[in-house]
Amino acid sequence: MINDTICAPATAMGGAIGIIRISGEQAIEIASSIFSSDLTKAEPNTIHYGHIVSSGKAIDEVLVSAFRAPHSYTGEDSVEISCHGSRYILNKVLELLVQQGCRMANPGEFTQRAFLNGKMDLSQAEAVADLIASTNKATHQMALSQLRGGISSELAVLREKLLKLTSLLELELDFSDHEDLEFADRSELLELAKNIDNKVTNLAKSFEVGQALKNGIPVAIVGKTNVGKSTLLNRLLRDDRAIVSDVHGTTRDTIEDTIDINGITFRFIDTAGLRETTDTVEKIGIERTYTAIEKAQIVLWVIDQEPTESELQEILEQIKGKTLVIIQNKVDSEPQNSNKKCSIFNVQCSMFNVQCLKISAKTGEGIEALETAIYEAANIPSITENDVIISSARHYDALTRAHEHLQRVLDGMTMELSSDLLAEDLRLTLDTLSDITGGQISTHEVLGNIFTHFCVGK
Repeated sequence: MINDTICAPATAMGGAIGIIRISGEQAIEIASSIFSSDLTKAEPNTIHYGHIVSSGKAIDEVLVSAFRAPHSYTGEDSVEISCHGSRYILNKVLELLVQQGCRMANPGEFTQRAFLNGKMDLSQAEAVADLIASTNKATHQMALSQLRGGISSELAVLREKLLKLTSLLELELDFSDHEDLEFADRSELLELAKNIDNKVTNLAKSFEVGQALKNGIPVAIVGKTNVGKSTLLNRLLRDDRAIVSDVHGTTRDTIEDTIDINGITFRFIDTAGLRETTDTVEKIGIERTYTAIEKAQIVLWVIDQEPTESELQEILEQIKGKTLVIIQNKVDSEPQNSNKKCSIFNVQCSMFNVQCLKISAKTGEGIEALETAIYEAANIPSITENDVIISSARHYDALTRAHEHLQRVLDGMTMELSSDLLAEDLRLTLDTLSDITGGQISTHEVLGNIFTHFCVGK
């Protein structure tokens, strides 16, 4: 019930400080009933020092922040109790609040109320969860842009143009008796519809980048057995994550972990060595290697000697056009005069337009250059707070449907269809774009699905 007063911990239990959030019509009155002084006459946006009390005994020394509707996160009267982070204290305060009439909040219910009370649109509400879950600079900037209304602003401009066109077309319908009367110039309508469709398409295309940033860019480390793949993974992770051994076929399954390079998360997958084997378990590991190659955006091919042209052709066919970086490992064991500029290695790299590096996973030589090469191979544009990048599958689906409606408008204009048919597809486009910000979403099922993924207390 939207009229319920809800409460929940807004911070994890066990820290030095804990915060309990309360929101609803009775938030200030209920908080006041367990506080050592009267909060009912508190000025908006003020902090009060005192104690949480139960049966006349102090439970904890606290600071209480009081907010009056509509000037709060949820748009309702709200209170935040800052106490010590002890599990006992937090649970005791929550127990007292429930006894006085509060209900424990559902996951995401505070943000859901903020949306329902008009404090933010749905795309901004979803950005709250993304901001909390951000793990690197790029995902933080992406979520921050969305929270500040980046997507909403872009869509507002598109919707305003679409509304104008739709209104003019629908106005023509009111004067349908006058066949020669046109309120909307068809050439201008066509040009504007093309521009809007281009904008929608570009936003949809950014979903690939958004997903890569959100989930991490997959990088497969492949090669024959004992070329140093696991040693390389450990060197990149700065940790002994994978078992390293001189025994062939040590790695029999994929091993995955992430690192942050220049603010971008990369998911490195160490794979089983490629070779002919009769070992059933190792065969399964090799099959998973090929699966990892299929899913990877970047493939690091580790070798310990210069490859032949046929070997290079084989790996190029396996990666099917993915970005390939060839890594010649174990340079620490090479003779001093082995780094010749005219080596077959360099000629092959130039011939097949792939990047080649010489490193020592054992000593760390060349690792910094490799990280730079991996970052550049990802080809991710610099993300700022002003950039609009789509990372939500729901938003991508809505943009894709809007593009389909706009394509029907463009096709309809080419075939000189009547205004009523064009207006209908424009209206469907408007409704679809409204799904992103929440203008057309009303069912509890859809809202529940979105906010269920939030943490309790937010």
